[in-house]
Amino acid sequence: MTRLGDLERAVMDVLWDKVPATSDGATVREVADALDGRELAYTTVMTVLDRLAGKGMVQRQREGRAWRYRAAASREAHIAQLMLDALELGGSRDAALVRFARSVSGTEADVLRAALADEATDR
Repeated sequence: MTRLGDLERAVMDVLWDKVPATSDGATVREVADALDGRELAYTTVMTVLDRLAGKGMVQRQREGRAWRYRAAASREAHIAQLMLDALELGGSRDAALVRFARSVSGTEADVLRAALADEATDR
């Protein structure tokens, strides 16, 4: 999974935060309007959404002459995939995991322990 550029991330933030997963998605105009404080041309937003569709980050559905876009996966799923991709960069996965585990806060460690315990009981 590729990392997102600044504008791609802003567009994805709109889709993740302002477009309910149960909806049909948002048009280019709706996404452009939701990009608070950015003076972007319609065609710029359209190009970014088209590129995100090509990367598999968004799904699109035709609505008349326009497209409706929505995130292909949740923000959490995207971040988890980035973390897994980072582990594939080489070196020792175990060492990277241990270093990561030692860097999290106590609360985050509790969340990880609970998730691992749930995973163990599901097997």
